[in-house]
Amino acid sequence: MDKTQRLQLIEALSNANGAPGYEDEVTNLALKWGGHFANAKRDPMGNVYLSHRGNDDKKPTLMVDAHLDAVGFVVQAVDDNGMIKFVPNGGWVPSNVAAQKMRVRDKDGDYIPALVVSKPPHFMTAAEKKQPISIDHMRLDVGSTSREETLNDFGIQTGAPIVPDTTWRYNPKHDFMMGKAFDNRMGTAAAITSLAELADTELPVNLVVALATQEEIGCRGARVTSRNVHPDIGICLEGCPADDTFTPAWLSQTKFKGGPMLRDQDTSFIASHDFQAFVAQTADELKMPYTRAVRTGGGVDASEMLLETGAPTVCIGIPVRYEHTNYALCAYPDFEKTVQLVTSLIPKLTVEQLKKWYVEA
Repeated sequence: MDKTQRLQLIEALSNANGAPGYEDEVTNLALKWGGHFANAKRDPMGNVYLSHRGNDDKKPTLMVDAHLDAVGFVVQAVDDNGMIKFVPNGGWVPSNVAAQKMRVRDKDGDYIPALVVSKPPHFMTAAEKKQPISIDHMRLDVGSTSREETLNDFGIQTGAPIVPDTTWRYNPKHDFMMGKAFDNRMGTAAAITSLAELADTELPVNLVVALATQEEIGCRGARVTSRNVHPDIGICLEGCPADDTFTPAWLSQTKFKGGPMLRDQDTSFIASHDFQAFVAQTADELKMPYTRAVRTGGGVDASEMLLETGAPTVCIGIPVRYEHTNYALCAYPDFEKTVQLVTSLIPKLTVEQLKKWYVEA
């Protein structure tokens, strides 16, 4: 895939609607793109499996994970005025939600525009203006005047998914992208692109790209994909939150235009040390910039991959500014370097190399 094709893939994935549990559009895109150069299938949960066409049963299995979903919301109820009460589907900060444009799915499966609204300041008391607003006090307005109109004419029902109304854009002069859902459509695009780059290469491992649903609400899809693939080794690809805009340079661990991030630890996962060192060595050999990260929060699909079999597992992140909001930024060179790192290290994962990382009890 050349740069134009890669950008087209990222654009399609970013613009697709795919809140946790409602990833159908993203699933179909992954099947469409991956089916050109891999054996592609999905399971009933919506997880996608793209298998290298040179796989055979005699090789150990490498699972490359990325998740298809992105944070969104879900309709809880409709009030008498036609306003929609909603709840988060994934992690949001209320200050990033107020007054944003959204899309909500109607009963026919179409996404229609809506606004996140709250009590106008003209009608607030002085005390109300000073109080922080919560999501519970926000509503979604589709332009309706009654509950009946919202339910019947607009076709909005309880359980309908809500996603940011954001269109992907690319800045060619400065080589970066703006859009929604970069956590984790960036990881998904990197996984698909890496498999495409290796499609005609004979590999020492069975390569399976497993694209999971429902990561943002507890890594649920990866629990299923890990059981189905049962990997001997794992790589998790993530769009990881960049901290360079507010953190001192000495403490910043995920930098916009700073290359891939190698995650050593978060609250859900500790990287396999030998494999992590191998990845870092590969990056050093490529003379590639990268960062290492120890996080005091967060969680990734790598936790489920590691817990399923105890296989050596690492998480490689693509820096993304302003995740879990309507608008995020990602530098194309960071995406490109991540693909280069993944496609360089996979051919080196020989049986002999894997034996060094397995210790018999």
